[in-house]
Amino acid sequence: MIPDPESTRASLERIGKEGLAAEGLAEAALLLASLDRPGVPLDRYREQLDSFSESARARGESSPAAALAETFAGEFGFAGDEKTYDDPQNANLIRVIDRRKGLPVALGILYIATARALGLDAGGLNFPNHFLIRVQDGGARQIIDPFNGGAVLDARDLRRLLTSFQGEQAELSQAHYRDVSDLDILLRLQNNIKLRLLRNGKLEPALRVIRDMRLLAPGLPSLMREEGLLLARKGERRAAIGCLRDFLATDNIPEPERLEVARMLQVLESQLN
Repeated sequence: MIPDPESTRASLERIGKEGLAAEGLAEAALLLASLDRPGVPLDRYREQLDSFSESARARGESSPAAALAETFAGEFGFAGDEKTYDDPQNANLIRVIDRRKGLPVALGILYIATARALGLDAGGLNFPNHFLIRVQDGGARQIIDPFNGGAVLDARDLRRLLTSFQGEQAELSQAHYRDVSDLDILLRLQNNIKLRLLRNGKLEPALRVIRDMRLLAPGLPSLMREEGLLLARKGERRAAIGCLRDFLATDNIPEPERLEVARMLQVLESQLN
């Protein structure tokens, strides 16, 4: 079956209402990817996901981390795209599977989906700048870097990675070991696409990405604010005002942020008169 954008967005909206359990992390990522690849049948990519799981399952004597690394980095040749890191294809799961390379978060989705297909407890970590996953095997917890061949990282490796992004003063904390939700992973994936579009001045495509993110997370205030600010940049004042009013109507917004948006809203409303 070849999905069309309208039915795909309806599926994403359903996930936003019902939660991810109905579709699964990789399935939702494929749906998002198909919005940029209309006309591409998804069944062959679902079959690819099954083949990754079968390969990892066949390595029954290996540890979970070794089975994942041997499957993705070994048999199927997946790797982080260091040469063209900012290529938008690296955040599109369809193209990541086609090209066998991608961003840390896109590769991480494949690792997590495969680990879960094996019955393992797996998820993404709240680690900044570079997406990592963890896999639980009984009492053992392994932290894995999908971008670098599925390497298993210890505390020393994690601190080295952290300081490479944030400077020598950075220290590991318990927050870096916390799980993030599957929704957070998908939003992080799409955020990569959005930021690259904005960097290149592509406001309309960036707006579409934000709206697709809002299908998955309709009540997330930060996305209401982002959409409103981008609409204001595009000169669509009435639509921007609606988004910013929705943002201000939500709870638990930090007061400085609320005041900043309220001032912007006042300016936009004055420009309508």
